[in-house]
Amino acid sequence: MKHVVSISLGSSRRDHKVVQDFCGQPVTIERLGTDGDREKAIQLIRELDGQVDAFGLGGTDLYIYAGGRRYTFRESAKIAAAARRTPIVDGSGLKNTLERRVVDYLIKTQGFSFENIPSLIVCAVDRFGLAEALVHVNSKVVFGDLLFGLGVPLPIRTLTGLSRLAQVVAPVVTKLPIRFFYPTGDKQFINTPRFGSYFNEAEVIAGDFHFIRRYMPLTLTGKTLITNTVTAEDQSLLKERGVATLVTTTPDMGGRSFGTNVLEAVLVALAGKEAGQLMPGDYEELLNQLQVYPRITRFS
Repeated sequence: MKHVVSISLGSSRRDHKVVQDFCGQPVTIERLGTDGDREKAIQLIRELDGQVDAFGLGGTDLYIYAGGRRYTFRESAKIAAAARRTPIVDGSGLKNTLERRVVDYLIKTQGFSFENIPSLIVCAVDRFGLAEALVHVNSKVVFGDLLFGLGVPLPIRTLTGLSRLAQVVAPVVTKLPIRFFYPTGDKQFINTPRFGSYFNEAEVIAGDFHFIRRYMPLTLTGKTLITNTVTAEDQSLLKERGVATLVTTTPDMGGRSFGTNVLEAVLVALAGKEAGQLMPGDYEELLNQLQVYPRITRFS
């Protein structure tokens, strides 16, 4: 049986272990949070290196993509370097494939329509495939990268603007400690509403769940959320806030959805290849073979 472990800078309160079947191929999936402790993450990777089939790196990004360029987070790269024998992935290799598919899947199989629908992507540089997919179907998209990533009250409304921002900001931001702009450890449970008007105006709210949870307003009545890394506790919170439909880009695994880093690690383990050997077409083929689909929960 394949064994995949996600080492996360997130809270250990969100740890989970499950055996998941992928078309007859069982995989043990484990998530270990380090409560924001980078050195503990490195230690765990070193201890498990060569003992498991693939690592996921959670609670941070290793890479972000925008405007055809890839930017590497310095701190994340130091953590990933602890893996010498076991492949390690952060989900970025899969996001462009998986999250583009979600929009198309919702339209073709679930009757969703995004045309002229106001949407908010809380941080698009780490969800560029999803951003492009929503723009492609003519949604009225606001990219909240400056709003929620840097606290600057300037919405971005075009992919060109997003690419220009990435070219200016990414070389600087990727050299900073992750905690400066992304919630790690128990900070993932803190809700400090910010720029609520953009949440209120949007019918669809998409992107990283920890950004959504940290900055969302007290009510999200009637909203559709497209996200991932959602536990049963998170689902209860979203239902209380009035969310109508929750879509997770990764499927249900033992009562919760994991991050894309976990699913990418699963695909790498089952393919038996190094992460860099898998191209977008390979991920597409594996997702089809394993019948991986989004999870859709309608609360109302």
